[in-house]
Amino acid sequence: MRQRRIVGLLAGVLGLLLALTGTTGATGAVAAEARTAAVAGGEKRVFNAMQIIFQPDTPDLFCTIGAVGTDTYGRNIAISAGHCLRGEQYADRDIPENIQPVYDRGDAGFGPIGYVRYFKDPEGSMTGHATKDYMIIELVPTVIPSSQGPHLKQVGETAVAGGQPSPNALTPPLAVERLLGTALFDNNELVVSGQLGVYYGRITNNSSGIYQSWAPHKAGDSGGPAIWHVPGSAYPSSENGFRATGPWAGITKAIFLGVPQYAYTSSANILADLRARDAAHPGVYGAGFRVTTNP
Repeated sequence: MRQRRIVGLLAGVLGLLLALTGTTGATGAVAAEARTAAVAGGEKRVFNAMQIIFQPDTPDLFCTIGAVGTDTYGRNIAISAGHCLRGEQYADRDIPENIQPVYDRGDAGFGPIGYVRYFKDPEGSMTGHATKDYMIIELVPTVIPSSQGPHLKQVGETAVAGGQPSPNALTPPLAVERLLGTALFDNNELVVSGQLGVYYGRITNNSSGIYQSWAPHKAGDSGGPAIWHVPGSAYPSSENGFRATGPWAGITKAIFLGVPQYAYTSSANILADLRARDAAHPGVYGAGFRVTTNP
């Protein structure tokens, strides 16, 4: 009986998606490619840039997966944006109960690909918590984590030796908990994937681990993937099928009133907060997250 009451509450509260400005469907080519990847070899694969929903009957209210991998405790994990969900009763704590399923928007009939284990409440903000705007999803055993999205292949996590520590980091911070620089001679760029396709742009501002970049996105891309453009590596182009490879650098956050207006939560902020939470309460879902090496 208690489980039924929780589910009912989540259907009305936690299951509500917070969109930035409204949502539209993915472009046909990207959606078709994603569906093909999801069923390659007869297996259900979960990958970066997969659009996700929280109720099968509301497919136009969606967010996006930013990274897929494993945690310190051997659990398969996907990461998205915290502001995609509301519900103060369940925010800011691990949720071991299977009370909020997550579905592949393009294949809801498969059933849940995972369950929400943690999300950071936006705390009144329309664009999510200032530095901890993330969600942890534990994937079900019947899906295969994949590092290859429709456009981006993620290889590890962005590590910045000697960079400014994330405000969420313990002391001393790990290299993956340090931020990309934005000084005049720092030419750090993000490559992002979403409904608009794949784009890249320089990081022009870093405010407490929130990157602003000219790489664009739109509503529904929240939580989607951003990788660091490794200097000297190929940019996405028609010659390479608009694909790029690089370490995970963050997830899509919001469209700000600013220049540039496109904001991303750094992977450093997410990884640092996960480690800090796990240090206080060992066993945290997503702690020690590492991008999968599965193709």
